[in-house]
Amino acid sequence: MARFANTPAWIFFRLKLETLNSPIVIALDGTSASGKSTNAKLVAQALGYVYVDTGAMYRTLAWHCLQKKVDIHDAKAVAALCRQWKTKLVCVEGEFRSARLLVDGYFPEKEIRTAQTSAAVPHVAAVPKVRDWMKKTQRDCVKFGNLVMEGRDIGTNVFPETDFKFYLDAHLDERTKRRASEGVDENLAARDQRDSQRKAAPLMIALGATVINNSQMSSAETSAVIIKEVRRKLAAGGG
Repeated sequence: MARFANTPAWIFFRLKLETLNSPIVIALDGTSASGKSTNAKLVAQALGYVYVDTGAMYRTLAWHCLQKKVDIHDAKAVAALCRQWKTKLVCVEGEFRSARLLVDGYFPEKEIRTAQTSAAVPHVAAVPKVRDWMKKTQRDCVKFGNLVMEGRDIGTNVFPETDFKFYLDAHLDERTKRRASEGVDENLAARDQRDSQRKAAPLMIALGATVINNSQMSSAETSAVIIKEVRRKLAAGGG
Protein backbone atom coordinates (compact mmCIF):
# COMPACT_ATOMS: atom_id res chain seq x y z
CA MET A 1 0.00 0.00 0.00
CA ALA A 2 3.02 2.34 0.15
CA ARG A 3 2.43 3.14 -3.50
CA PHE A 4 -0.88 4.78 -2.55
CA ALA A 5 0.26 6.46 0.66
CA ASN A 6 -1.32 9.80 -0.28
CA THR A 7 -4.70 8.25 -1.12
CA PRO A 8 -7.03 7.11 1.69
CA ALA A 9 -7.43 3.34 1.40
CA TRP A 10 -11.22 3.36 1.20
CA ILE A 11 -11.15 5.94 -1.61
CA PHE A 12 -8.54 3.98 -3.54
CA PHE A 13 -10.44 0.70 -3.37
CA ARG A 14 -13.73 2.38 -4.26
CA LEU A 15 -12.12 3.98 -7.28
CA LYS A 16 -10.54 0.68 -8.30
CA LEU A 17 -13.87 -1.09 -8.13
CA GLU A 18 -15.54 1.67 -10.14
CA THR A 19 -12.91 1.53 -12.87
CA LEU A 20 -12.37 -2.20 -13.33
CA ASN A 21 -14.40 -2.08 -16.55
CA SER A 22 -13.93 1.62 -17.24
CA PRO A 23 -11.95 3.26 -20.05
CA ILE A 24 -8.18 3.51 -19.78
CA VAL A 25 -6.81 6.85 -18.61
CA ILE A 26 -3.24 7.87 -19.39
CA ALA A 27 -2.26 10.63 -16.94
CA LEU A 28 0.38 12.97 -18.33
CA ASP A 29 1.52 15.50 -15.73
CA GLY A 30 4.53 17.77 -15.64
CA THR A 31 6.05 21.20 -15.43
CA SER A 32 5.34 24.11 -17.79
CA ALA A 33 6.95 23.74 -21.24
CA SER A 34 7.85 20.11 -20.59
CA GLY A 35 5.99 19.06 -23.73
CA LYS A 36 2.79 17.77 -22.14
CA SER A 37 0.43 19.09 -24.82
CA THR A 38 2.47 17.99 -27.83
CA ASN A 39 3.16 14.54 -26.46
CA ALA A 40 -0.37 13.98 -25.18
CA LYS A 41 -1.68 14.72 -28.68
CA LEU A 42 0.87 12.39 -30.28
CA VAL A 43 0.01 9.58 -27.88
CA ALA A 44 -3.74 10.10 -28.32
CA GLN A 45 -3.37 10.05 -32.08
CA ALA A 46 -1.19 6.93 -32.07
CA LEU A 47 -3.46 4.96 -29.75
CA GLY A 48 -6.79 6.31 -30.96
CA TYR A 49 -7.63 7.72 -27.53
CA VAL A 50 -9.42 10.98 -26.70
CA TYR A 51 -7.14 13.92 -25.87
CA VAL A 52 -8.07 16.03 -22.84
CA ASP A 53 -6.33 19.34 -22.13
CA THR A 54 -7.28 20.07 -18.52
CA GLY A 55 -5.33 23.33 -18.61
CA ALA A 56 -7.73 24.58 -21.28
CA MET A 57 -10.58 24.03 -18.83
CA TYR A 58 -8.95 26.28 -16.24
CA ARG A 59 -8.17 28.80 -18.96
CA THR A 60 -11.81 28.76 -20.02
CA LEU A 61 -12.93 29.61 -16.50
CA ALA A 62 -10.29 32.33 -16.23
CA TRP A 63 -11.51 33.82 -19.52
CA HIS A 64 -15.12 33.61 -18.31
CA CYS A 65 -14.18 35.43 -15.09
CA LEU A 66 -12.64 38.25 -17.13
CA GLN A 67 -15.69 38.38 -19.40
CA LYS A 68 -18.01 38.64 -16.40
CA LYS A 69 -15.67 41.12 -14.68
CA VAL A 70 -15.26 38.85 -11.66
CA ASP A 71 -12.26 39.71 -9.47
CA ILE A 72 -9.87 36.79 -10.02
CA HIS A 73 -8.26 37.55 -6.65
CA ASP A 74 -11.60 36.99 -4.87
CA ALA A 75 -11.71 33.23 -4.29
CA LYS A 76 -15.35 33.25 -3.17
CA ALA A 77 -16.47 35.18 -6.25
CA VAL A 78 -14.55 32.87 -8.58
CA ALA A 79 -15.97 29.79 -6.84
CA ALA A 80 -19.49 31.22 -7.09
CA LEU A 81 -19.12 31.80 -10.84
CA CYS A 82 -17.75 28.29 -11.28
CA ARG A 83 -20.88 26.89 -9.61
CA GLN A 84 -23.19 28.93 -11.81
CA TRP A 85 -21.70 28.93 -15.32
CA LYS A 86 -23.46 26.89 -18.00
CA THR A 87 -21.04 24.37 -19.44
CA LYS A 88 -21.11 21.20 -21.49
CA LEU A 89 -18.47 18.58 -22.22
CA VAL A 90 -18.27 17.54 -25.86
CA CYS A 91 -15.97 15.33 -27.91
CA VAL A 92 -14.93 16.74 -31.28
CA GLU A 93 -13.45 14.90 -34.24
CA GLY A 94 -10.35 16.06 -36.08
CA GLU A 95 -6.77 14.95 -36.53
CA PHE A 96 -7.50 13.18 -33.26
CA ARG A 97 -10.54 13.19 -31.00
CA SER A 98 -10.48 15.73 -28.19
CA ALA A 99 -12.72 16.71 -25.29
CA ARG A 100 -13.75 20.35 -24.97
CA LEU A 101 -15.58 22.37 -22.35
CA LEU A 102 -18.17 24.66 -23.91
CA VAL A 103 -19.50 27.76 -22.16
CA ASP A 104 -23.02 28.66 -23.26
CA GLY A 105 -22.35 26.43 -26.27
CA TYR A 106 -19.11 28.22 -27.21
CA PHE A 107 -15.47 27.15 -27.05
CA PRO A 108 -13.16 30.21 -26.74
CA GLU A 109 -10.24 28.54 -28.51
CA LYS A 110 -8.28 31.72 -29.28
CA GLU A 111 -9.42 33.80 -26.32
CA ILE A 112 -8.05 31.39 -23.71
CA ARG A 113 -4.53 31.72 -25.16
CA THR A 114 -4.21 35.49 -24.74
CA ALA A 115 -1.67 37.00 -22.33
CA GLN A 116 -4.47 38.42 -20.20
CA THR A 117 -6.14 35.05 -19.75
CA SER A 118 -2.80 33.34 -19.11
CA ALA A 119 -2.05 35.79 -16.31
CA ALA A 120 -5.41 35.08 -14.68
CA VAL A 121 -5.17 31.29 -14.77
CA PRO A 122 -2.88 30.73 -11.73
CA HIS A 123 -5.23 32.72 -9.49
CA VAL A 124 -8.34 30.88 -10.67
CA ALA A 125 -6.65 27.46 -10.54
CA ALA A 126 -5.58 27.98 -6.92
CA VAL A 127 -9.20 28.14 -5.66
CA PRO A 128 -10.03 24.82 -3.90
CA LYS A 129 -13.71 24.88 -4.91
CA VAL A 130 -12.68 25.39 -8.52
CA ARG A 131 -10.37 22.40 -8.40
CA ASP A 132 -13.16 20.29 -6.89
CA TRP A 133 -15.47 21.27 -9.75
CA MET A 134 -12.76 20.63 -12.33
CA LYS A 135 -11.94 17.23 -10.87
CA LYS A 136 -15.55 16.07 -11.17
CA THR A 137 -15.84 17.46 -14.71
CA GLN A 138 -12.53 15.95 -15.81
CA ARG A 139 -13.48 12.54 -14.44
CA ASP A 140 -16.69 12.77 -16.46
CA CYS A 141 -14.58 12.71 -19.64
CA VAL A 142 -14.42 8.90 -19.41
CA LYS A 143 -17.84 8.87 -21.07
CA PHE A 144 -15.95 9.54 -24.31
CA GLY A 145 -13.80 6.39 -23.97
CA ASN A 146 -10.07 5.86 -23.41
CA LEU A 147 -8.28 9.11 -22.52
CA VAL A 148 -4.90 10.78 -22.68
CA MET A 149 -5.25 13.52 -20.11
CA GLU A 150 -2.60 16.19 -19.60
CA GLY A 151 -2.32 18.52 -16.65
CA ARG A 152 -0.59 19.02 -13.34
CA ASP A 153 -2.59 16.87 -10.94
CA ILE A 154 -4.07 14.09 -13.07
CA GLY A 155 -2.11 11.22 -11.53
CA THR A 156 -2.18 12.64 -8.01
CA ASN A 157 -5.71 14.02 -7.74
CA VAL A 158 -8.02 13.50 -10.73
CA PHE A 159 -7.27 9.85 -11.58
CA PRO A 160 -5.01 8.55 -8.78
CA GLU A 161 -6.22 5.00 -9.47
CA THR A 162 -4.93 4.80 -13.04
CA ASP A 163 -2.05 2.44 -13.78
CA PHE A 164 -0.79 4.69 -16.57
CA LYS A 165 0.95 7.67 -14.98
CA PHE A 166 3.71 9.76 -16.54
CA TYR A 167 5.51 12.88 -15.38
CA LEU A 168 7.34 15.02 -17.93
CA ASP A 169 10.09 17.47 -17.06
CA ALA A 170 13.08 19.21 -18.63
CA HIS A 171 15.86 21.47 -17.40
CA LEU A 172 14.72 25.01 -16.66
CA ASP A 173 16.92 26.59 -19.34
CA GLU A 174 15.56 24.18 -21.96
CA ARG A 175 11.96 24.88 -20.98
CA THR A 176 12.65 28.61 -21.07
CA LYS A 177 14.01 28.26 -24.62
CA ARG A 178 10.88 26.38 -25.64
CA ARG A 179 8.64 29.13 -24.29
CA ALA A 180 10.75 31.80 -26.00
CA SER A 181 10.45 29.97 -29.33
CA GLU A 182 6.67 30.26 -28.92
CA GLY A 183 7.02 34.00 -28.41
CA VAL A 184 6.14 33.75 -24.72
CA ASP A 185 8.17 35.46 -22.00
CA GLU A 186 7.31 33.62 -18.78
CA ASN A 187 9.13 33.23 -15.48
CA LEU A 188 8.99 29.44 -15.34
CA ALA A 189 10.87 29.19 -12.05
CA ALA A 190 8.18 31.30 -10.40
CA ARG A 191 5.46 29.26 -12.11
CA ASP A 192 7.02 26.02 -10.89
CA GLN A 193 7.08 27.39 -7.36
CA ARG A 194 3.44 28.48 -7.47
CA ASP A 195 2.31 25.16 -8.91
CA SER A 196 4.21 23.06 -6.39
CA GLN A 197 3.34 25.13 -3.32
CA ARG A 198 -0.36 25.80 -3.80
CA LYS A 199 -2.58 24.23 -1.15
CA ALA A 200 -5.08 22.70 -3.57
CA ALA A 201 -3.69 19.74 -5.54
CA PRO A 202 -0.08 20.94 -5.89
CA LEU A 203 2.14 19.81 -8.73
CA MET A 204 4.05 16.72 -7.67
CA ILE A 205 5.16 13.39 -9.08
CA ALA A 206 2.41 10.81 -8.62
CA LEU A 207 3.34 7.61 -6.85
CA GLY A 208 4.09 4.96 -9.43
CA ALA A 209 4.57 7.48 -12.24
CA THR A 210 7.18 7.03 -14.97
CA VAL A 211 9.35 10.15 -14.92
CA ILE A 212 10.72 11.34 -18.26
CA ASN A 213 13.24 14.17 -18.52
CA ASN A 214 13.08 15.10 -22.18
CA SER A 215 15.64 17.93 -22.19
CA GLN A 216 17.59 16.15 -24.94
CA MET A 217 14.66 14.37 -26.55
CA SER A 218 12.39 15.23 -29.45
CA SER A 219 8.61 15.01 -29.14
CA ALA A 220 8.66 11.90 -31.30
CA GLU A 221 11.19 10.24 -28.98
CA THR A 222 9.29 11.26 -25.84
CA SER A 223 5.91 10.05 -27.09
CA ALA A 224 7.51 6.80 -28.26
CA VAL A 225 8.68 6.11 -24.69
CA ILE A 226 5.18 6.72 -23.37
CA ILE A 227 3.48 4.59 -26.02
CA LYS A 228 5.93 1.73 -25.48
CA GLU A 229 5.33 1.75 -21.73
CA VAL A 230 1.54 1.89 -22.15
CA ARG A 231 1.60 -1.05 -24.54
CA ARG A 232 3.89 -2.98 -22.21
CA LYS A 233 1.47 -2.52 -19.31
CA LEU A 234 -1.52 -3.41 -21.46
CA ALA A 235 0.21 -6.59 -22.60
CA ALA A 236 0.95 -7.43 -18.99
CA GLY A 237 -2.69 -7.00 -18.05
CA GLY A 238 -2.54 -3.45 -16.64
CA GLY A 239 -5.66 -1.29 -16.81
